Amino acid sequence: MTLLHKSNYGTLRNFTVLVVEDYGFMADLISSMLREFGIGKILIAENGEDAKDLIRFNASGSSDTKPMDIVLTDWLMPEVSGVELLKWIRSSEKDNIRFLPVVLLSAYTSEKVVSVARDNGANEAIVKPVSGKMLADRILHIVNHPRAFVKTPDFFGPDRRRKDKVYESEDRRKLTSQDVKTHNEQL
Repeated sequence: MTLLHKSNYGTLRNFTVLVVEDYGFMADLISSMLREFGIGKILIAENGEDAKDLIRFNASGSSDTKPMDIVLTDWLMPEVSGVELLKWIRSSEKDNIRFLPVVLLSAYTSEKVVSVARDNGANEAIVKPVSGKMLADRILHIVNHPRAFVKTPDFFGPDRRRKDKVYESEDRRKLTSQDVKTHNEQL
């Protein structure tokens, strides 16, 4: 299964993905899926604190490392949770850390989980158990359709809007586009 070969970037052989998961079986399962998709380098951290160390090291600019391309993190973990890791990533001073695409994985299916993930800057949220197709689709979407990042006093992360909404009401503008064009020509 080489689904990721359809990426706009060709194969993802040169991509580095960090899997942050405290349950060994799940970490191995996700890593196996990523290998099947064609991801070149897969790193595993058992908790958010270990993940921070790996992210810092890979972002350091050392000649034998390169920054991560994507972080897949479990929601609930000992020491540092996935949400705390996400907050740490988004608040980093280093651009090669704070712009990292982050996918939060959770066994909980409530709307609150998705809202908290989105409101803290996650690129995607996936409910466990995760299927290979779902994981591949989300990674492809992150790679092929990156969203612009937004910075406000209360938020930093990818634009939370998924698509532009069509305005379906009466146009209440006083000037038409022709009025504006005529006005600009007069200037």
